[in-house]
Amino acid sequence: MRPAFRPRLVNDPFSDPTLFIPFAFRKRALLFDLGDLHALSSKDILKVTHAFVTHTHMDHFIGFDTLLRIFLGRDKEIHLFGPPGFFKNVEGKLAGYTWNLVQNYESRFSIRATEVHPGRKFTRVYPCSDAFRGQVPTEDVSPSNTLVEEASFSVKAIHLDHKIPCLAFKLEERFHVNIIKERLDEMGIPVGPWLRRFKDKLYQSEDPEEPFSIEWRTADGKKQRTFSLGNLASQIARISKGQKIAYVVDVAFTPANAEKIVDFAGNADQLFIEAAFSEEEVSVAKEKHHLTAKQAGTLARKAQVKQFFLLHFSPRYSDDPDRLRREAEEAFSGGRSEPSQAGSLSENFHGSDFDRF
Repeated sequence: MRPAFRPRLVNDPFSDPTLFIPFAFRKRALLFDLGDLHALSSKDILKVTHAFVTHTHMDHFIGFDTLLRIFLGRDKEIHLFGPPGFFKNVEGKLAGYTWNLVQNYESRFSIRATEVHPGRKFTRVYPCSDAFRGQVPTEDVSPSNTLVEEASFSVKAIHLDHKIPCLAFKLEERFHVNIIKERLDEMGIPVGPWLRRFKDKLYQSEDPEEPFSIEWRTADGKKQRTFSLGNLASQIARISKGQKIAYVVDVAFTPANAEKIVDFAGNADQLFIEAAFSEEEVSVAKEKHHLTAKQAGTLARKAQVKQFFLLHFSPRYSDDPDRLRREAEEAFSGGRSEPSQAGSLSENFHGSDFDRF
C-alpha cells in the first residue's frame, strides 16, 4: 500500500535538521524546519505550500533565504508557522534586503506567517508588492493546537522547552485511500485525474449515496459512468488508518517535555527525533537543552511508535555515528538482545513500560 506522504530528511544527521514531506501523486509538499535547503531542487522547493519552524536558531531557519529566493517573482503564497517572536525574526530576514523594484513584478507573491502561542495564534501577511511590509495581524484565540486542517490531513503543534519556546509538529492523515487498480481494469475504467477528485469527495462527503461521475475519452469518443460514492468506494478502494508523522528536535529531557512528547507522538508511524549526544555526556546534553540518543530511544519506546529516525547529531560523533544509533536502539528495545534495524529506524515494536521520568 503506497503511503500518501513520503517524508525524508533533507540532510545527513550531522547537518541542519529539515524534513521534506512530499504528497504522493501531487505537486505539493510540506517542510518541518528550514535548515539548509540546498540539497533540495528548485522543483521540489516550489512544491512547498507550508513550512513549520520549530524555533529560529540558525540551523533551523537559515533556509528561509533559499525559500524566499526561489519563490520570489511567482504567483504563490507560502504559509510559515513559528513560535512566539516569529514575526520579528521573519521581518529581520526581510529587512536584510532592498525591495525598491518589486512594484514592477507582475506576480503576487506573499508570505503568510503565523506566530503560535499557547492558546492563541496570530497571522500576518507580507505582500511582495508592498515591499514585504507586514499587514495588521489577525488573532485566533482558539485553544486548539491545530495549525492546518484540510479534508484529508491536519498539522498540529505543541510547545516544548529548549530554554526558549520550541515547537514540535505532527502530521495526521484522516484515513488512507488505496485504489485497487485491478478492479478498475475489470470495470474498464482508466486511471486519470478523476481519482484525485474521487479521493477528495471521500474526505469531504458524509453522504454515501451522493452521485459521482467518471468521464474519459476513447478512440470511439467520450464515455461516462455514474455511481453512488459509497458503491464506487466499496468496489475500487481500500480504506485504512491514515499516517501519523511526528517531528521533535531541540528539547531538554525534562519531565514536562517528556510527558508532552510521549502523548503527542503516541503510536506514530514515524517519529523523527533528535539525538544530539551520547548518554556518557548526559550532563552536556542537559546544559545545552538537547536529548541524548538513549533519551530519544526511551521516548520513542514509551510513545510506542512504529519507526523512529534520528537526526541532529553533535559533530563530536562524526567518526562513529553508529554509536548514537546503537544507544537509541538499545533504549527503544528495553535492553533486549534482538538485533536492531539498520540505520536509525526501528519497526513494529511496542515496548513495555519503563520507569517514570
